[in-house]
Amino acid sequence: MFAYFCLLGVLILVLVDVVFFIVVTNTMGNQSRNRVINVGNEVVRTIEHSPDGTVLDSVFLRYREDGIISYIFSAGGEVLRPADVDAVSGERIQNALDHAVRLSENEDAVYVSDGFMNFCTNVMLDGQNSVLLVSCSLGIVRETVTSMQIYLLLISGIALAIAFVIAYSISQRLSRGLKSLSDSAEKLAKGDYSVQFVNVDYRELAQLSDTLNEMRDEVKKSGDFQREILANITHDLKTPLTMIKAYASMIKEISGDNPEKRDKHLQVIIDEADRLTGLVNDVLSVSKVRSNLGNLNKKVFNLTEYLYGLIGKFGYLQQSGYNLMLDIDSDMYTCADEEKIGQVIYNLLGNAVNYTGADKMVYISLKQSMDGQRIKFSIRDTGKGIKKDELPYIWERYYRSEENHVRPVKGTGLGLNIVKVILETHAFDFGVESEEGKGSTFWVDFPCVPSTPPEDSETPVN
Repeated sequence: MFAYFCLLGVLILVLVDVVFFIVVTNTMGNQSRNRVINVGNEVVRTIEHSPDGTVLDSVFLRYREDGIISYIFSAGGEVLRPADVDAVSGERIQNALDHAVRLSENEDAVYVSDGFMNFCTNVMLDGQNSVLLVSCSLGIVRETVTSMQIYLLLISGIALAIAFVIAYSISQRLSRGLKSLSDSAEKLAKGDYSVQFVNVDYRELAQLSDTLNEMRDEVKKSGDFQREILANITHDLKTPLTMIKAYASMIKEISGDNPEKRDKHLQVIIDEADRLTGLVNDVLSVSKVRSNLGNLNKKVFNLTEYLYGLIGKFGYLQQSGYNLMLDIDSDMYTCADEEKIGQVIYNLLGNAVNYTGADKMVYISLKQSMDGQRIKFSIRDTGKGIKKDELPYIWERYYRSEENHVRPVKGTGLGLNIVKVILETHAFDFGVESEEGKGSTFWVDFPCVPSTPPEDSETPVN
C-alpha cells in the first residue's frame, strides 16, 4: 500500500514537471516572439512618421534597456542605425538580408537564429531601401526557464519527501486497522465470540467494525440457537424412542398373548410414534418456511370461514372438558398465503390449548378495526402466563414452558418460531401480551380487503 501511494506521488509530480516545462517554455518563447514583433512594428511606424530617422536612436535606446536590440542597414549590409553601433555579426546581417529579399511589400519575417529571436522587414529610410532587424536574446529566456526548473525540482523533491511521509503514515494507519480486523476475524472463525471489532481511524472501517460486531452477535445467537435445538430435539427423540423400544419388548415378552394388555401397549407405541412424527414435521416445516421466504401464494379469502374450519379440527377437545369461547365477526376477508396462515392459526390455537389454566378456557377473537383497514385476530389462554424476562425470546428460540401439565395437543416447541417466520414474511404485525398468573394473549393484525378480489389477486407474489 505504501508503494502504491509513493508511485502515485511520483507520477503526479513528474506529470506536473513535464506540463510546467512545456507550458513555461512555449509561453516564454511566444512572449519573446510577440515582443520583437511589437517593437518592430513600432519602429516601422516611427520611420513612417519621421522618414529621415532622426528619432530612431531614442526608440532604439529605450528598448535596448529591455534587452531588445534593433538595427537598420542598407541592402549592401552597411549598418545605418543606431548611431552608436554595437558589433553585430556578419552572419546575422546576411540572414536578415536573405529573409528581406524573400519578403514582398508590407511583409515581415520572424525567425530564430544564433540564439536570438529576430524580426525582419523592409523599410525606406532617407529615401533608401533598407532592412530593419529587431533581435531579442533567447539566452535570457533559457536561463529563466532553467532557474524555474531548478526551483520546481527542489519544490518537487520536498513535496515528494512530504508525500512519502504522509503516505507512510496513512498506509500504516490503514493497514494497522485492516490487520486488526483480520486478526479479530480469524479469532471469530475459530469460535471466539468474545472478540471485539474496533476501528475508529476511518469512518468506513468503523462502519465495517460495527457490521462485523453485529455479524458476530448473530452468528453467536445462531450457534446458541442450533445447540439448544439440538439438545431439545435429542431429548425429545430419546424419550419416545425409549418408550417404543420398551413397550415393543413388553409385547414380545409379556403381553403378546394378552389382547387387552397388548392393545394398551400398542397404543402407547402409536402415541409415541405420533409424537416423533410431529417433531419431524415441525422441524421440516421450519426448514421449508425458511427456504421459501419469498414464495408467497397470496390471494383473497374469507378469514372468518377459514378460522371456523380450523377451530372445527379441535372439536375433540370438548370431550376432555375444554371450551373454546368465540367472538368472531362474520365475512372478514384478507389477502395472504392461505396455507401458511393456516399454520399460524393452528400453532397459536395449539399453544393456547396446551398452556391454558385449570378451567380449560380458550378465548378466540376476530374483530375488524374501527377504520375498517385491519382485522385483529387474538387468542387468549388462562394459564400461568409468561415471565417478563422470557417474553423477548419466545419467538426466537426453542421455547417451551417447563410447567408440568398434560398436553392435549402434542407440541415440539417449534410452533412459535414457525409463526414468527411466516408473519414476518407477510410483513404482518403480531405480538404477545402476558401477565404471570393471568394467562397470555397472542395477536395478529391482518389486512382487511374487499370480498371481490382483483383480477390478479391469485397471482403468486415473489
